[in-house]
Amino acid sequence: MNVMNHNSSSRAGFMALIAAMWLSIPVIAFRYWQAWDQLPTCMVTHFGPNGQPNGWMTPQGSLTFSMTLLAFVSTLFTGIMLYALRGARHPHVTTWATLGLFYVIVAMVVLICDAVLEYNLSRSSIPLGVIGAVLFVSIFIFIAIFLRAQRGSELAASGIICEEIHASRSIAIAFAVPMVPFIASAAIVPLTGVKLALAAGALAMISSAAMAWDGFHYLFSPAGVEVRTLGFRLRSIHAADIQNYAADHWSTLGGYGIRGLGNRRAYIWGNRGVRIKTAEGEVFLGHREPEKIVRDLDTVMNHKGHEGTQSS
Repeated sequence: MNVMNHNSSSRAGFMALIAAMWLSIPVIAFRYWQAWDQLPTCMVTHFGPNGQPNGWMTPQGSLTFSMTLLAFVSTLFTGIMLYALRGARHPHVTTWATLGLFYVIVAMVVLICDAVLEYNLSRSSIPLGVIGAVLFVSIFIFIAIFLRAQRGSELAASGIICEEIHASRSIAIAFAVPMVPFIASAAIVPLTGVKLALAAGALAMISSAAMAWDGFHYLFSPAGVEVRTLGFRLRSIHAADIQNYAADHWSTLGGYGIRGLGNRRAYIWGNRGVRIKTAEGEVFLGHREPEKIVRDLDTVMNHKGHEGTQSS
């Protein structure tokens, strides 16, 4: 009963925090209301890479744009969070981490809108350096939590039965090509905040390209399946936890990289693979030849004295 109450309380608190994101709209509306009579008839609302104004709006236009932007961001984040929470009795640690990152992004949008307002009132500088640094650190923390959250305990030492590799050199190149202008822009732009944002984008592309090139390595042993990339252990699936598995597609549009929130996780470059149901949730191992993964899983389960269960 205590566990049920805790799960219910955790879910209710999570839903309340999702709803609280929408407070950003009345907050920025209140800030504009406070300063309305002091605003110029033509507000500076956009700045170039050199930090100089290059875009203007009326106060009404600026307020409408700010509220519309916050409404769009809040709607998008609410939809993602509700999708991640569906079917779960309580939010997973990765779902909490995602919500935390979304709060940081919403706070950054509010801060930028407020900074634009202050610039027009007193010509005070916009703290792009602080905004870029906070966002960079927040994304790094989120990625660390996301990668560690569902790693599971290491498998017992046993001989490797076989290894399958799921990589995509074409996707690696697609990530690497845009990296060049990001790095070039980061070197040229004088503003620290913009430099950090561009550097973060370049780093994300470099990491994604390296991951796609090396691919996901699936190591099958009598103890279960281990997922690795770039020498890093991403996930361990114990054979005893595997309930059933079958060749399947990840989604209508497919997926790229490490996907999924809550108790669902996919390692995929494309759409084809094998969906594994475990005691802790669902794991999708992407592969161009899913039948190889099914065959390897059959071997693992036979080593454990079980018969691989395949569902249609």
